[in-house]
Amino acid sequence: MKDNKMLDYIQNVLENMPNGWLSTTTHRLDIYDEKLAKTQFLEQFTTLYENNNSSASALSALPTAYDYIRLGHPLSCVLEWGIANLHHLHANNVISFSSQTIPILAILRKNLLENINTQITYTGDLPACFDAELIKNVYGYKFELKQVDNLTEIKAFEGSTVFLAPEKRIGTIECTPNIDFFISLHEGLGSVLVVNGKQNENYVSDIQHVRRRETIAMTPANSFTALKSLMDQKPVVIAKNNSIADKESVLKSINEITGTTTQALVASSGLSIQYAIMMGLVHDALENHKGKAIKIIVPPNCYGGTNDQARRVAACLDNVSVVDLPVDGGNDMVQSIDKILNEIAVEDAVPYIIAEIPTNPRVEVPDLIQLKAVLSAKRKTKDGAIAIDPVFILDQTFCPNVHFLGEGEILSTVRTISFASGSKFPSGGLCTAGYCVGNKKTVDLINKIDIHLALCDNEATALQYDILAKQLPSMNQRILDAYKNTREFVNFIHESLPGAKINFVSEELAKQGFTPSVFSLDLPTKGNTDEERETYKRALNLKLINLMITEIPKESKFCVSYGQLKGCYWTIPATSTQGTTKEGDKDYIVRASLSPNLDLELHKKVFLKFIENI
Repeated sequence: MKDNKMLDYIQNVLENMPNGWLSTTTHRLDIYDEKLAKTQFLEQFTTLYENNNSSASALSALPTAYDYIRLGHPLSCVLEWGIANLHHLHANNVISFSSQTIPILAILRKNLLENINTQITYTGDLPACFDAELIKNVYGYKFELKQVDNLTEIKAFEGSTVFLAPEKRIGTIECTPNIDFFISLHEGLGSVLVVNGKQNENYVSDIQHVRRRETIAMTPANSFTALKSLMDQKPVVIAKNNSIADKESVLKSINEITGTTTQALVASSGLSIQYAIMMGLVHDALENHKGKAIKIIVPPNCYGGTNDQARRVAACLDNVSVVDLPVDGGNDMVQSIDKILNEIAVEDAVPYIIAEIPTNPRVEVPDLIQLKAVLSAKRKTKDGAIAIDPVFILDQTFCPNVHFLGEGEILSTVRTISFASGSKFPSGGLCTAGYCVGNKKTVDLINKIDIHLALCDNEATALQYDILAKQLPSMNQRILDAYKNTREFVNFIHESLPGAKINFVSEELAKQGFTPSVFSLDLPTKGNTDEERETYKRALNLKLINLMITEIPKESKFCVSYGQLKGCYWTIPATSTQGTTKEGDKDYIVRASLSPNLDLELHKKVFLKFIENI
């Protein structure tokens, strides 16, 4: 297996790599082509390898590998490339995960939808987190389990054969023609999946999509550790950590920040915690509302990951479906929820509502008193029975400091679970870990969510806990400081470009505690037809962003971000956060987010320059 030239090159790469390969969660979209995710990065990386060029400047010039770090990043790509090269495989066929369970679920998902049988073979014990009965009963996946002593016992199978192998070393792969998917399990790091054979290459994009929506890639720090093991050809060495104390500190901080006393849960990313919430609630409905339809109510234009994940859960389960919830852009969230809950009550179905407050990207906050009233209303089925009360799943990423759930707060008497993406304010952009917490009416639900967080092996890593333990105590102050910068910039734009429509919270809402540091900007346009006006505006969006990142390269960045420790971040939701949203629901506007630490006067100066040239 050994390839000294390649391993020596990787050693040089790790010594010279940009610091951001380990620490950055905010990937640049101006040097990223989504259609060439991973491919473009690895093609240019391979050229550097062939020229034996591992200089810091050459590595820094490589294009963005993935738009979201949870999906992949330079170090995960290099790890997959290195393993693939050692075994004469295509790099696309090697996929690393932070989870040991999710790669198995990814294969099971595709085979469920395509009605293909699956055989899971393994030596020794299955991963402790793998609960076969729950996976069959709650996720709806079908498979056979077969324990073997060695690979020669695995015979040809009509369908897919998965082989699970606990490994102490990285890059150990043993594939026979009868194995379709080889998954090496690495305690403390995650797993590496190898797609074996040309006949299985059509699985790659589906497996990547599961990694995008339900978990994360092996983290940068763990990929670095794995690469060290690969280079040394020695067992993985996990650094000692203070994870128990860090976890206790993080859970205490979450309770203090949210004003709650119930158990909080921390996952490897915002979408990881959201997936645990989804499957935990499905599990609860199957137990307590047998035979009843489950309705996931979700805004069609909200964050694309939320929207897409809900639809992916529904695609796998006959009794689950998605209901669109119009929430902004002229629609009232409260009225929409009331109308939909009335309809679902008549059907005697189980309602689960996912909503962002403030909404994204329009930054709107509903009337909370009316929201509470609508969520608390007693409804009846067509037979006159009491309808099932909803569970409100609140994405609080924009304003994680607002108290919704604690005793006496606005949503304390409605079954509500709040969650937040950790790559934003909780960590200051230093890691992806996300968390959730519920009010006292959701204790049983949180227990179910905890089961599925463990089953998916999606709990936050030790380093993520360490980062959150350091960053959460200062979060509320950072939120306030960033809001002040944002308010000043919004007021400046309003005065200097009155023709633009700015979506931001009012001063009145800010006094109530809603102090986001993100706003969206609908730039003034011109043209004789709707098409001409839209084309002009879209070009103007890019003109503004490109000017900002060119004139202020050390602070302004074209990427999907929010709540960072410093700088200013620009994106167009329709082409980033709403990537999988239906075209008609996308927002072709500029979204900007400001941090507590930036040169605001310089940003004003460059914005004036933009106005002068339109």
